[in-house]
Amino acid sequence: MATGRVAPASVPGTPLLKDELDIVIPAIRSLDFLETWRPFFQHYHLIIVQDGDPSRAIRVPEGFEYELYNRNDVKRILGPRAACISFKDSACRSFGYLVSKKKYVFTIDDDCFVAKDPSGKEINALEQHIKNLLSSSTPFFFNTLYDPYREGADFVRGYPFSLREGVPTAVSHGLWLNIPDYDAPTQLVKPLGRNNRYVDAVLTIPKGSLFPMCGINLAFNRELIGPAMFFGPLGDGELIGRYDDMWAGWCTKVICDHMGWGVKTGLPYIWRNKAINPFLNLKKECNGVYWLEELIPFFQCVTLPKECTTVQKCYIEISKQVKAKLGKLDPYFNKLAEAMVTWIEVWDELNPPTNAPSGPVKGK
Repeated sequence: MATGRVAPASVPGTPLLKDELDIVIPAIRSLDFLETWRPFFQHYHLIIVQDGDPSRAIRVPEGFEYELYNRNDVKRILGPRAACISFKDSACRSFGYLVSKKKYVFTIDDDCFVAKDPSGKEINALEQHIKNLLSSSTPFFFNTLYDPYREGADFVRGYPFSLREGVPTAVSHGLWLNIPDYDAPTQLVKPLGRNNRYVDAVLTIPKGSLFPMCGINLAFNRELIGPAMFFGPLGDGELIGRYDDMWAGWCTKVICDHMGWGVKTGLPYIWRNKAINPFLNLKKECNGVYWLEELIPFFQCVTLPKECTTVQKCYIEISKQVKAKLGKLDPYFNKLAEAMVTWIEVWDELNPPTNAPSGPVKGK
């Protein structure tokens, strides 16, 4: 593990959650993209997980406090259980979640840059994620003005007063401009497709609804939902790729619904600048496109017993159901279920669950 630190220039004011948040970045190249994020990231601690060849040097611009882990570090820390962390895949970011000791995590890819709102102002994506996480969610009753806790918004007529306090927000899912988050078939038929639509809105995803979580612009309360944020193994050498973040999202949403926590989506936007070869993506996604029609009904039907009072217990229960029901679809899911159990084992070893939040919320 490499470390580096250079004291940043003094900036008036104290950044939100400066000592309570880590920024996790999976990387295959030098992190020059951080220069565009310097005004927003320089006061925060970075955890960089190097993907691919560990002998390849990764340059981090001066002025950032960081830890840099490569595959050798993963093997050294996890031993034979290191196989649960995807290789040659951005899902390696899960290792950053594992070794972080902060309450919150923000993760971003190295092909993502600062976006601008319609007025031309640069968007501080991290600040918006923090605002999302520090405000409550409303998963049990939809508010037609979206997030009622935003400035200028409120609860509408007919919204139950008993639900207006809201519940803790576990996940803040941000969006992107420019290169859309298309699957390979859509990339092939819409090669020039771009997302230029900026929607100034944040909403809580209702209880019982799944969503396709993208990991390139994501923040979460690690103390609440960290053990469910397992992105893999769905990378190099596996039968499926590019579904790692969505798998984590489905597991996370089912658990948040059970525990009585919220997931927000919408603002903030980032600018995505890289379009990956659609034919390469198609090769990675082929099984996923086929299996998706089985995976969504599976997660829609997952039920967690009342005995599942921690995220770890919930996740182990989901792994059992994966093995029992999806293992019939393909033996790969037996391997995935075992990796889920391994993940919880290493999570608890590195993060003893002495004060793990318990639930679920009753009466909802």
